[in-house]
Amino acid sequence: MRSGSSRRRHKAARPLAVTFALVLMGALYAVLSPATQVAADTGMSAQVAEGKGLFQVTCATCHGLNGEGTSQGPSLVGVGAASVDFQMSTNRMPMAKPGAQAPRKNVTYSAQEIAAIAAFVQTLGPGPAIPSSSAYDYSKLDEEAIARGGELFRSNCSACHQAAGSGGALPNGKYAPPLHGVEPLHIYEAMRTGPQQMPVFSAGAIPDEDVASIIGYLKTLEEQPSAGFSLGGLGPVTEGFFGWVIGIGGLCLVAVWIASRGARAK
Repeated sequence: MRSGSSRRRHKAARPLAVTFALVLMGALYAVLSPATQVAADTGMSAQVAEGKGLFQVTCATCHGLNGEGTSQGPSLVGVGAASVDFQMSTNRMPMAKPGAQAPRKNVTYSAQEIAAIAAFVQTLGPGPAIPSSSAYDYSKLDEEAIARGGELFRSNCSACHQAAGSGGALPNGKYAPPLHGVEPLHIYEAMRTGPQQMPVFSAGAIPDEDVASIIGYLKTLEEQPSAGFSLGGLGPVTEGFFGWVIGIGGLCLVAVWIASRGARAK
């Protein structure tokens, strides 16, 4: 007859065996993962295969299994890797819920996952690729280049983002986001891909060196100390409104007060 301790050991052996089997299966899955098998079967790189698997799990509901688009989301054929990197690195995508505009949120995907999905979308059709840092490097620009960037920004961007890059409201519940603290890479990608209501600025319209000048101008604005009332940094409209209503209006009140005291003195 077996003792009680032997029976207890026998009962504990089964859960341990099951646990060991699960760990073994997990290790085998990691080695022989579907992405690796797909890469071997189709000839695509492991990164693209990984991106396709992630895309079909997290993006296909709105954009379709092959990025062809659905009633819930647009086609991604031809948008390029830069568009995916911008949208996912700022976590505007995936959207938590449909809305007029996707707001920036804390990033939940790793850089490796974003790069994999971007690589897969790039295979769907030619589009802007993720640029190298040399395309938007502003560290060696002189004052003349920075000044040119300011002129370009005021001519092409300030109508929506305001003169100081503070952002502003747009029709139908949309808005141009503020540009303070935005990474140079993301400014470059936004100009080249035109996210949401923003127009696309191609290299033919604004070359890379001019994009770098615009980024340098924005970063120079961030570094400048604010003197007095900034008035939201919205440019001459708010400044003119403040000057007319507060400045001239205040002078009118003072003039009326002086005139009334003069009349009482008589």
